[in-house]
Amino acid sequence: MNMMHVISIPYSLMKVNPLSWIQKVCQYKAKVACVKSRDMHWALVAHRDQRDINLSSLRMLIVADGANPWSISSCDAFLNVFQSKGLRQEVICPCASSPEALTVAIRRPTDDSNQPPGRGVLSMQGLTYGVIRVDSEEKLSVLTVQDVGTVMPGAIMCSVKPDGIPQLCRTDEIGELCVCALATGTSYYGLSGMTKNTFEVFPVTSSGAPISEYPFIRTGLLGFIGPAGLVFIVGKMDGLMVVSGRRHNADDIVATALAVEPMKFVYRGRIAVFSVNVLHDERIVIVAEQRPDSTEEDSFQWMSRVLQAIDSIHQVGVYCLALVPANTLPKTPLGGIHLSETKQLFLEGSLHPCNVLMCPHTCVTNLPKPRQKQPEIGPASVMVGNLVSGKRIAQASGRDLGQIEDNDQARKFLFLSEVLQWRAQTTPDHVLYTLLNSRGTIANSLTCSQLHKRAEKIAVMLMERGHLQDGDHVALVYPPGIDLIAAFYGCLYAGCVPITVRPPHPQNIATTLPTVKMIVEVSRSACLMTTQLICKLLRSREAAAAVDVRTWPPILDTDDLPKKRPSQIYKPSDPETLAYLDFSVSTTGMLAGVKMSHAATSAFCRSIKLQCELYPSREVAICLDPYCGLGFVLWCLCSVYSGHQSILIPPSELEINPALWLLAVSQYKVRDTFCSYSVMELCTKGLGLQTESLKARGLDLSRVRTCVVVAEERPRISLTQSFSKLFKDLGLHPRAVSTSFGCRVNLAICLQGTSGPDPTTVYVDMRALRHDRVRLVERGSPHSLPLMESGKILPGVRIIIANPETKGPLGDSHLGEIWVHSAHNASGYFTIYGDESLQSDHFSSRLSFGDTQTVWARTGYLGFLRRTELTDANGERHDALYVVGALDEAMELRGMRYHPIDIETSVIRAHKSVTECAVFTWTNLLVVVVELDGSEQEALDLVPLVTNVILEEHYLIVGVVVVVDIGVIPINSRGEKQRMHLRDGFLADQLDPIYVAYNM
Repeated sequence: MNMMHVISIPYSLMKVNPLSWIQKVCQYKAKVACVKSRDMHWALVAHRDQRDINLSSLRMLIVADGANPWSISSCDAFLNVFQSKGLRQEVICPCASSPEALTVAIRRPTDDSNQPPGRGVLSMQGLTYGVIRVDSEEKLSVLTVQDVGTVMPGAIMCSVKPDGIPQLCRTDEIGELCVCALATGTSYYGLSGMTKNTFEVFPVTSSGAPISEYPFIRTGLLGFIGPAGLVFIVGKMDGLMVVSGRRHNADDIVATALAVEPMKFVYRGRIAVFSVNVLHDERIVIVAEQRPDSTEEDSFQWMSRVLQAIDSIHQVGVYCLALVPANTLPKTPLGGIHLSETKQLFLEGSLHPCNVLMCPHTCVTNLPKPRQKQPEIGPASVMVGNLVSGKRIAQASGRDLGQIEDNDQARKFLFLSEVLQWRAQTTPDHVLYTLLNSRGTIANSLTCSQLHKRAEKIAVMLMERGHLQDGDHVALVYPPGIDLIAAFYGCLYAGCVPITVRPPHPQNIATTLPTVKMIVEVSRSACLMTTQLICKLLRSREAAAAVDVRTWPPILDTDDLPKKRPSQIYKPSDPETLAYLDFSVSTTGMLAGVKMSHAATSAFCRSIKLQCELYPSREVAICLDPYCGLGFVLWCLCSVYSGHQSILIPPSELEINPALWLLAVSQYKVRDTFCSYSVMELCTKGLGLQTESLKARGLDLSRVRTCVVVAEERPRISLTQSFSKLFKDLGLHPRAVSTSFGCRVNLAICLQGTSGPDPTTVYVDMRALRHDRVRLVERGSPHSLPLMESGKILPGVRIIIANPETKGPLGDSHLGEIWVHSAHNASGYFTIYGDESLQSDHFSSRLSFGDTQTVWARTGYLGFLRRTELTDANGERHDALYVVGALDEAMELRGMRYHPIDIETSVIRAHKSVTECAVFTWTNLLVVVVELDGSEQEALDLVPLVTNVILEEHYLIVGVVVVVDIGVIPINSRGEKQRMHLRDGFLADQLDPIYVAYNM
C-alpha cells in the first residue's frame, strides 16, 4: 500500500542463524525492525563472531512481545551491547497486542534522547492482591515492568476487574485492559456465547452506570494505565492462577524457577506452570524438562531450591513439581510448550515424569477442621433418649432353635463322633465327600463307613505310635482333601484335640514354614500328623534353613495305617470340653486360636443345616480353604452332621483350571455352593472372555440357588456384582450371590440360606460414617457408599449393636460394634500370639445398661442393624445386618474414623494401571501402597493422582505413596489384605518398591 520494502525472516532460518535479522538490517540500512524478545536474546548470544554491525539506521525497533514482563531484561541487555554499534535507546519500542484486540498500545520513538522510558518496580505481594505498590529494585520479590507506550490513535482504553461484572478499576488496581477501537477483531467464528463475553463488554462505574454506549473488547492482558497515559502490562489473563484468593501469574513463577541455580538445569528453559483444581482451590503445578545429563542429586537439589524460591518470592506453595526427560512435553507449532495438552496429560496420568515432588502438607490449607469428640452422655439419658424418641434398640436374632420342629436325627447325639458312627451303621454306603482334581474328575471319595473305618485306624495309630492321652493336641498338616477329614475324625475317636494347619508351600518354604511352626508351638501340639510327602518336606534341607527342625513334635505319617481297630472309641464326658482349635491369622496379622467345644460344634452344624436346608439327598459344592472358620466347618463337619454330599474343590486347583468350580457346579446340578473372594476374583478375571466358550461346553448355572462368599469383612459389592453380571448369561440368578459374615468369636454369624428375603443393599453417606454415624442416602448421591447385607442371621444367633467405648446398646441404624450371643460362639482364645493382654471380655461382655444379664461376645467389627420392609420366614419384619469394617483396621485420622477399604477403592479408581492398593498409618502419616500393572515409567504418574483423589474424596493428605510390583500386597487364604504385614514390610524396607514418594 505504501510501497515499503518488507524483508521477512522465517523462524526456521532464525534457528540456523540467529543473527540473520541483524545482518539484513545492516545490509539494507533498514529503518524499522519488528522482533520478539527471543530474537534479541539469541542475537546477544551469537553476535561475537560478527564484526561490522551498524544499527544507526534504525528509527524503530518494535518489540512485538513487549507486553511480556520479561521482555524488559532482553531490551536492556540488547541496548547494553549494541549501543556501541549505533543503536539509540529511544528507538526501542515495546508494543502490546492480543489476538482479539490486535495492537493495543505501542511506544513511539521520541526525539528527546534524554527522556528515559517509563518503568515501574512493583511489589509481587501487592500484585497477588491485585493492587499496585511501588517497591525498590534491590529486593527479589519485585516485578520490574516497562511501559508499552500509549493507546492507539482513536481508541479508548479502560481497566476492569478481572472477574465478575466489568467494573472499572481504581487507579491503584490491576485489571484486565479493555479497548474500544475500530481496528480490532469483531467476533469468534461460530462461538456466539464467547463472542458476547469478549467482544461486547460494556464497562460500568462503581455505581453501575455504563461508561460508553459502544462495546469494548477484552484484550486478555492484565495491567494498569500509569502517569501520562502510559500503559503498563503485568501479565496475561490465561496465565492467571487464583490460589487461596491471591492471584499469581504463571509467567512470573516460570521466571523465578528459571532463575534458580543451577541456571542451565532446565533443558532449553522448557518449563510449564499451570493450576489444577483439588479440594475446592487452585493448586500450582510446575512441569520442567530436565537436561539429559542431570543426575538424581541435581534434580532434587534444584527442586528443593525452586520450592524455597517460589515460597519466598511469591509466598505461595507449589502443590506438585514434576521433572520429565528432555524433549518429551507436547509442543506448539513454533516449538513452545503446549500448556493445555501438558495439563491434560498430567491430569490423566500420562505425563511419565522421571522425578516428582508433591507438597500437599504445606500448600493444602483449606482442609475441614478435625473433629472434636464430645464427652459421652451418661447411660440414663441415653435410655430416656431412646424411650422419648421411640427408637428401637438395635438388636436382632435368627430363628429360635427350640421352636423349629424338624426330623433331625443327628440332634439326639451330643458329639459329632457319635453322629459319624450312627451314619456308618445306618447308611454305610452313602457318599459324604467327593474330591475333584484340576481336570474336574473325581480324585477320591468317602462313604460313611469308609470314613468311620479310616478314622478308627488313625485313632489306633495316635494311641499306639503317638502314645497320646485324651485331651492332647494334634496338628493336622494336610493339603485340602480327604486325608484331612479322616485325620480330624481319627483325633475325635482317640479323644485328641485336632488343629488344622495349612501345609507349607513347596516353592516358598522360607515364608510359609515359620507360620506352620508357630501354630504347632502356640497350640502346644503333642504330635503332628501329615502325609509322607509333607513329612519329607518338613525335614528337608530347605526347611532346616527356615526353622529349627529338631524341635518338631513327633511326626506321624498317615499313608500307612495300622490294620487293627481300636478297643473302644473315646466318648467325651462333657459336651463343653474342647472339640478342636481353630487357628487363623486375622487381617491385622495376629495369630489367634479359638476354642470350639463339642456343644458349640454340634450347634454350629445344626444352625447351618437349618439355614441351608441340608439333608442326605443334597449336594453342596465347596471351593474354600479348609483350615479355619466357616471354610473348615463346611469342608469337614457339616456333611457328617447333615448327611449331604460335599463336592470338594481345592481352591489351588483353580489356578490350573479357573473354570473348575463352575463346571463342577453345573455338572453335579448343585443348588448350594460356597467360595471365597479369591476364588470369585479368579473366576471374574480368568473367565471374563470365556463365557461364550463355556456356554458352548454346556455350563449351566441356572440351578444355583445360593452362592455364598465366606468372609470376615465388609461384603465386596463391586466384586459380587461383576461376578453376577459376568455369569448372568450362563443362567446365574443375580440374587443367588450373597456373602456370609463370621469372625474369631463366632465363625458364622450370618449366612444367606434358602428361605427369607434376598440380601438388600443400602447407600450410606461416607462422611457421616467417619463420625460413626449412619446416614442413608439415595443411590448415586455424592459421597454415597453402597453396603450389602451380610446374609441372614443364623438360627440360634442373637445380635446387638453396642457402643465399643461405653458398652451401651445403640438404636436402630446407629453404627457400633456387633456383639453376638449364640450356642455356637467359641469359648475363648486358646492363646494369642503377639498380644497376651488381649481382652478376656471378647467372649464374655455384658452391656452397661439395659439387658445386663446376657453374656455377649464382641466381634471387633463395626456395623449397624436396620429393620427393613421385608418379611422373614416366620412372618416378622426382617432385620438386616450391615458390616462396615474391623475396629482394629480402622484408622483414626484428624479425629475421624476411616476404613482402609474406602480409601483403597478411591485409589484403584484413580488410574487404569493400579491393580491393587492397601493403606495403613505410620506415625500419623497415611501410607498408600499401590500395585502397578504397567511400565515403570508410569509409576510416578500415580503419585499426584493418588494424592488428589484421597484429598478430594476423603479430605486426607497422603504422607507416603509406595509404588510396587503386582503381588507385593500380602493376602490371606480368604482373599483379605494383610495390611499390618505390609506395614511391617514397609518399615523393615523389604517391599523392594519401584518408587517411594514422601509428600512434603
